[in-house]
Order: sequence, then C-alpha cells, then structure tokens
Amino acid sequence: MADEARKIVTTNRKVRHDYEILDTLEAGIVLTGTEIKAVREGKASIKEAHAEINNGEMWLIDCNIAPYSHGNIFNHDPLRKRKLLMHGREIERWRKKVEEKGLTVVPYSLYFVRGRLKVELCLVRGKRKYDKRHALKEQDVKRALRRGESY
Repeated sequence: MADEARKIVTTNRKVRHDYEILDTLEAGIVLTGTEIKAVREGKASIKEAHAEINNGEMWLIDCNIAPYSHGNIFNHDPLRKRKLLMHGREIERWRKKVEEKGLTVVPYSLYFVRGRLKVELCLVRGKRKYDKRHALKEQDVKRALRRGESY
C-alpha cells in the first residue's frame, strides 16, 4: 500500500493494547450519502465497534457515525448496522476461525483510499491483565533505551 495514499479518518488505538492481533484485512463499507459526508467531516467513531458474520455476510456493529450537519429529515441512524464488502471466501475463512477458536473481529481504522472509505479489520484474541502489564513494561524499557538511560 506504499504507492496508495491513505487519508486516515479514525483509529482505535485500544485494539493493540486490549487484544493480540492475529490477522488483518481491508474491507469496503456500504454507506448512505449523508453517512459518507459525515465521515468526510471526521464525525466517525469505532471505539465500541465490532464485526459479526450473519448468513455469509460481514456486518459492522456499533460504529457511530454522527448525523450529517447539513442533513435533513432523511439523515441516517448513527448506530445502524453497516454491511462490509469482502470476498465470500475471506468471510468464510474468518467465520471458521471465529467459531473454532473463539476469536473476535474488531475494526482498527477507517480511512480513504482513492476516494473510497475502507475499514481495516483485525482478527483478535483478548489479552489477559498480566499480558497487558508485560507489554507496558516492554514499552517502558524500549523508551528508556532510546533515551540512552540504563534500565
């Protein structure tokens, strides 16, 4: 993706802290006109969002896209389910992993590529509390070494 310009709208940085990322995938997202205009204004949040697979289709749940500021009575519902555009074999592969191993699919970022809104999905396993502490300790050590301090 080095040759394609990404314009990041929002990221969920807690994903790297709360989960162990096993796999990532880029998907398109089906939006209405007022939704895409609101996203271009930067009024989107994926902090509480996750993805589910129903009837061979992937859906983004609890993604909050605020109503468009210049919308009228036909403005969208901020928390509606949004369909994700993926190949059927990708959906089926992830469905098997989620069912067999008890994994979760969460969005990591929303961004534009060539004018199209994309969502980066992560297949994750939840970290335990001691895993989080260990990761924070490692970050502190690396930060101290970069500064030239002995740890």
